[in-house]
Amino acid sequence: MPPEYLTKAGHKKLQEELDYLRGDKRKEMAERLREAAENSLGEFVEDPEFEAAKNAQAFVEGRIRELEGLLANVSIITKKRKKNGVVEIGSKVIIREGRSKPEEYIIVGQAEANPRNGMISHESPLGSALLEHKEGDKVEVDAPSGSFIVRIEKVN
Repeated sequence: MPPEYLTKAGHKKLQEELDYLRGDKRKEMAERLREAAENSLGEFVEDPEFEAAKNAQAFVEGRIRELEGLLANVSIITKKRKKNGVVEIGSKVIIREGRSKPEEYIIVGQAEANPRNGMISHESPLGSALLEHKEGDKVEVDAPSGSFIVRIEKVN
């Protein structure tokens, strides 16, 4: 299994989420389940509150397993790894498509990707197309909506 790439901040955020889910959230789910069981008068099969509590608990446990697996196979993105002027995971890239205004992105791992906040996955069409290119390069991006060309203005 290939490593999951995270920034230090992304790793910290996911570790904090895992700690919260293992601690306070598990306790909250156990209490909710206990209360639902007490209120169901022994008829769990048809009790919607008990069913909802079980589903919520299952969701929390699933997320805990997901985070544990992800964090067990993580590679932290560090500044030391960067090649001068070449796009790689962890790079901050400014691109321009045609005459549109420049757009800035940070290339991150899938778990940390959030395009609305300028963080794109190295596995996305744009992210993967930019990898290993340098400032001044024109790059063709094969996206689901069609191909387009961007110019790399700056790489940090």
